[in-house]
Amino acid sequence: MTTRITHFETHDIRFPTSLTGDGTDAMNTDCDYSSAYVTIYTDSGLIGHGMTFTIGRGTDIVCHAIRQLAGRLVGRDPESFFENMGKAWDWMCSDSQLRWIGPEKGVIHLATAAVNNALWDMFARARGKPLWKLIVDMTPEELVNATAFRYITDVLTREEALAMLTAKEAGKREREALVTEVGYPAYITSAGWLGYSDEKVSHLTKEAIASGFNHFKMKVGADFKDDLRRGKMIRSIIDDPANYPSGFKDPSSPELAGKNAGPTGAVLMIDANQVWDVPQAIEYVTGLAEIKPWFIEEPTAPDDALGHAAIRRALKSYGIGVATGEHAHNRIMFKQLFQAEAIDVCQIDSCRLAGVSEVLSVLLMAAKFGVPVCPHAGGVGLCEYVIHLSVIDYIAISGTMERNVLEFADHLHEHFPYRCTMNKRGRYNVPSNPKEGYSIEMYKESIAKFEWPNGSYWVGARGGKVLSLST
Repeated sequence: MTTRITHFETHDIRFPTSLTGDGTDAMNTDCDYSSAYVTIYTDSGLIGHGMTFTIGRGTDIVCHAIRQLAGRLVGRDPESFFENMGKAWDWMCSDSQLRWIGPEKGVIHLATAAVNNALWDMFARARGKPLWKLIVDMTPEELVNATAFRYITDVLTREEALAMLTAKEAGKREREALVTEVGYPAYITSAGWLGYSDEKVSHLTKEAIASGFNHFKMKVGADFKDDLRRGKMIRSIIDDPANYPSGFKDPSSPELAGKNAGPTGAVLMIDANQVWDVPQAIEYVTGLAEIKPWFIEEPTAPDDALGHAAIRRALKSYGIGVATGEHAHNRIMFKQLFQAEAIDVCQIDSCRLAGVSEVLSVLLMAAKFGVPVCPHAGGVGLCEYVIHLSVIDYIAISGTMERNVLEFADHLHEHFPYRCTMNKRGRYNVPSNPKEGYSIEMYKESIAKFEWPNGSYWVGARGGKVLSLST
């Protein structure tokens, strides 16, 4: 009997993280981590969950766009999508009137991410596998068919992708066994938010070291003198052998080459969240060279591929790289960043790109250009998402995790039944529950409490006043 998609639900879920300074940086000073969330239902009981990340106001706008897109799925057989998820992605982006308000960027693209991710979650649940396992078990032909290729075939054809994936078939099972055993390398951001006090940064940095981390990121861009002072403070902690009673990494090891690792093998990264013009970025970051960052993340406008290339050229003699991608709105932007040799590190976002099928296209291009992928994960649900993507990249696409590190931020994981977890090496554990799909299912109690505007938390915060959705 054919299964049909019957209906869907959307939720505007907002967490009051602005009260504690979580997520604060030079550009985004009052983040309320939020989720434009969708659940898609079928008449067989099969469901799929998806979301896209926002930071408060505007989440309702994304939810409205999700409703426009998800409505197109109602009445369809999900298996007809699962047969070729690349074609399904093209179809989801093909409504000409909805496409007009992008195209393939902005609110409509964020909404497409939520719906496409929900469809992938449903696909994985239907097969009884975590998402990463569903994809790495695909044949090279099936994986190519799952990928979005429109507008990138001038740098990567389907035939090239097939050859790359076929070449990586050898050793897939060994790589799967290794990453399952040791975990996927990570770095921590949640010790370095701009709104935190020195005492809190110091405490969280030491706590991160004790948890096995050796890559640390701090936010910069609001005040140069303060950034330099905080950077020196963090360096003094992560470079101190006394803080590593169990030993530390060799800074000359291949995995740390070119990362400006200190004497304990600790690596520091800095992130400006788009706050500078190109000349400002060059001047500011060269002034921070003494704290020896591996890279500067998002030094300027995310759409400025040539600006990133100019910054990268200017910083090369200082041994400082350039990373971006958190706000690169589609695969075409990444194509141009690769073509312009503008970045040293590719930072995909699981729901700024429009779902798994578009992410796969960027992973393939990054592998072709030899650029390591270190996904963005600073936000609610993003860590749960991106561990799947990094494991897919390692096992099936790039075949390496030697220089890759996946962002970890220690916020809001308690709202997910299939939350991500870390091991004692400061690495992500690989998701293993056959029921978890893409790991983004949220507890119903969390939705009821934090849904905007009338979840129990928000009603309580307003002293019991209930608002209409139009308020």
